[in-house]
Amino acid sequence: MNDKSQYWQPYFAGIVLGLVLLAAFYTVGRGLGASGAMMRTVTTVVHAVAPEHTAQNAYLSRYVSGGQHPLKNWLVFQVLGVLVGGLLSGALANRLKFEVEHGPRFTPRARLFTAFAGGIIFGYAARLAMGCTSGQALTGGATLALGSWAFMMMVFAGGYAMAYFVRRQWI
Repeated sequence: MNDKSQYWQPYFAGIVLGLVLLAAFYTVGRGLGASGAMMRTVTTVVHAVAPEHTAQNAYLSRYVSGGQHPLKNWLVFQVLGVLVGGLLSGALANRLKFEVEHGPRFTPRARLFTAFAGGIIFGYAARLAMGCTSGQALTGGATLALGSWAFMMMVFAGGYAMAYFVRRQWI
């Protein structure tokens, strides 16, 4: 188990995250989020494989029209920065290891399958809701949007309710 002293103090990390959010509002006029970067990546792949489908699809075509490449967007660079920053942070703190964490009643393969399936459902729901939880919680919460606060309360309630069903996989 990792020594907890290697981690940032949560209140300090929260203040830093708030300052990063403030900087995003100030520099690009928008808050933080991740699902937009994933959508742009998916659009790029679909456009490379079937450009006529992308052009005829009302949802995807708005990401490829206008002459600008879909990946040339600050959200893509934000998500890349999160990935690289997390990798560097783990490496510098000697916490970098590649393993599949799972409970005694779950195989690594089952854990990867359920994580992948959950990610697909979550990604679809994020696009359907026109934003992900990071965008809702951080950006919407910071702007005191009532819908974002209600959404986050339901996320916590849903997570708490589901914990009963999945906790047995970890004990």
